Amino acid sequence: MRFLDFERPIAELEGKIAELRHLGDADGMNIVEEVARLQQKVERQLQTTYARLTPWQKTHVARHPDRPHCLRYIKRLIDDFTPLAGDRSFAEDEAIVGGLGRFRGQAVVVIGQEKGHDTESRVKHNFGMPRPEGYRKAQRLMRMAERFGLPVLTLVDTAGAFPGKGAEERGQAEAIARSTETCLDLRVPLIACVIGEGGSGGAIALAAGNVVLMLEHAIYSVISPEGCASILWRSGDKAQDAAEALRLTAQDLETLGVIEEIVKEPLGGAHRDPEAAMDAVGEAFERHLAELMPLSGDVIRARRRARFLAIGRQGLS
Repeated sequence: MRFLDFERPIAELEGKIAELRHLGDADGMNIVEEVARLQQKVERQLQTTYARLTPWQKTHVARHPDRPHCLRYIKRLIDDFTPLAGDRSFAEDEAIVGGLGRFRGQAVVVIGQEKGHDTESRVKHNFGMPRPEGYRKAQRLMRMAERFGLPVLTLVDTAGAFPGKGAEERGQAEAIARSTETCLDLRVPLIACVIGEGGSGGAIALAAGNVVLMLEHAIYSVISPEGCASILWRSGDKAQDAAEALRLTAQDLETLGVIEEIVKEPLGGAHRDPEAAMDAVGEAFERHLAELMPLSGDVIRARRRARFLAIGRQGLS
C-alpha cells in the first residue's frame, strides 16, 4: 500500500500492525487484541481524515497509482468483452479502450481512458492522454452502438487530451469537439462515470451523457490545478489554491448540478478496496440503465441535450 503525504499517521499505525504481526509469527506471541485495537484506531483515523479532505488532497487521491483504472473496471463489470481498435482513418490509440460486451446481461458498448498501472503499461497507454485518433475511435464506437441500439457506458479517467505537436497537427481540438457532439447526438442511453481524474475537454468528450456519475474522491475540472496555477499565478506552487478555486470535487459538482450522483467509495478511497469501488459503480450503472432503456431514442437525446443546456443557463444566471 502506497500512502499519500496526508496519510502519514495512518501509515505509522499500519506499520505498527505489520510489525506486531511479524513479531507474533516469529515468537508465537498472542497479539490479536493489540492488533484489533490498532486496527480500530486506523479506521477511526481514516474516517476523520477522509471526512475532511481538501480539494488538493482529493486531487492526490484521484491520482493514486493504486486506484483501479478503466481496464480493471471492464474486467470486473463487463462479460465477454471484445475490444475494438482503430479510427479507420489514421491509427489505433491505446489511451482510449473500447469495445462490445455484456453488462449484467445487457449488451453494451463500453469506452474509457486507460492510464496504465506500471511503467510499461503507462507508456503503452500514453498515461491516459488520448490523441485525436482515440477520440475518433470513440465516435466510431458510439455510432456503432446507436446503429445496433446498444447503450454506451463510459469510464472517464484522464489528465486531459495529449497536447503534443503531432496531435495538434492531426486536429486534436476538432476530434474532441466531434466526440462531444456525438455524445450529445446519440439516440441510445449514454451513462458516464468519472472514476479518477476528469481533465478538461479530454474528459467531457466521453462524458456528455444522459447521466454523469462521479466517484466520491474523483475530480472533474476544466483544467488541472497545476495548469490553472501556471496560467493565473505563473507558479506551480499555487496549485493548492487553484484546486480550491476550481470547484473540482464531486461534492462541489453535485451542488452545481454538473453531475447527477456521487458513488460512495470504500473507507480510505477506491485504492484500498478496488473491488468494492468497482461494484458500487456497477450498481449505479445498472440503476440508471433500467430507467433509460425503456425510453425512445428521441426522448433520450432530447433529455441529454436539455440537461447540458440547463447547466449553461445556470452558469449565466
